[in-house]
Order: sequence, then structure tokens, then C-alpha cells
Amino acid sequence: MKVIVGAAIVRGRSLLAQQRAYPREVAGLWELPGGRVEPGESEVDALRRECREELGVEVAVGARVGPDVPLRAGLVLRVFAASLTDERARPEALDHKALRWLDEAGLDSVQWLPADLELLPDLRLLLR
Repeated sequence: MKVIVGAAIVRGRSLLAQQRAYPREVAGLWELPGGRVEPGESEVDALRRECREELGVEVAVGARVGPDVPLRAGLVLRVFAASLTDERARPEALDHKALRWLDEAGLDSVQWLPADLELLPDLRLLLR
């Protein structure tokens, strides 16, 4: 089973979301930061690497959030709680169209990718 890891990065009572710039079929939709776990890489190391590559920040990885979300045969999304290691750090949209910090009410203000949408109940709990 291959794994895509996602980071539920929380600061205060807000969650960081990023807007896809490509591919065209998902451009404009929102998701949690993250990406593929490479061969020989742990899920935690992959999440840290992806946050450096996509956001230019270092994160501390915490507990799992919600269940695995099947993406297609042999591929799942696995999300972990995370926090910025430097509270003054400013994530940047290095590989995405935009970033937004969303509070609990704001989670419904963006159009999520279907897999991330499935995790909204668990993400709401994380923000309480």
C-alpha cells in the first residue's frame, strides 16, 4: 500500500490549507499540505520534507488525525496533526496557488478535494 501523507498544521485555533494550482482538473480546490512517502522514507520524514518543499517551513509532527482515506487502488491518504516549529515562521505557497488559515467556521468557506473533505469532522475536532 502506498501512502500520501497530509499535515493538519494548526496554529492557535486555525488550520492551514493550500489551494491547488495544477493539474487542471483539481486547480482551485483546497487540500492539506503533504505528498507521497518515498521508498525508504518514514511517514513522519516524508511529511517534514513535503512541508519544507511546499511551504518553506519546518513542522513538528504529532498524532494521526482521522482514518486512512482511500484515494484509489493501493493508495491512501494518511493525515497527521502538525505544528510549526517556529511560531514566527510564515508558510509560503511555493508549489500552490494560495494558502489560507481557516478557523472551524471557515472550513466550509473553501472547496476541498474529496479526500480532504472526508476528514472535515476530524479536523473540526482538532480545532476545538
